[in-house]
Amino acid sequence: MLMRTDPFREMDRIVQQLSGTSGTWSKPSVMPMDAYREGDAYVIAFDLPGVSTEAIDIDVERNMLTVKAERRPATKSDTVQMELSERPLGVFSRQLVLADTLDTERIQADYEAGVLTLRIPIAERAKPRKISIGGEADRKQISG
Repeated sequence: MLMRTDPFREMDRIVQQLSGTSGTWSKPSVMPMDAYREGDAYVIAFDLPGVSTEAIDIDVERNMLTVKAERRPATKSDTVQMELSERPLGVFSRQLVLADTLDTERIQADYEAGVLTLRIPIAERAKPRKISIGGEADRKQISG
């Protein structure tokens, strides 16, 4: 149901983790995610711990889903001396191409405990359905 738009994005994420660089608006870091089907919906969960809901931006244009978020450093006074800083800061982004079988008009977004969860329903036209076979009476009307 999903297609990655940049095959080298995972490599960039690993390099950023090893080098300790933060994402910027022009070159954002990748946010980890899970994607799975649950019943009649497709679910995508993004890890965004420490990000406020105001700093998350979700856009859908045609079948392209874009999620961006920004984690800023906590404001500190001049008397604070940082001893260790391992939590990633900066801009995080993920773009996914959604299949035509998903209903992008009815996406639901929830954010709880640092996890952004998107639920995208399967479009009605993509669900399996039975096709009835007409009887002889139907055939006579067509040919007559």
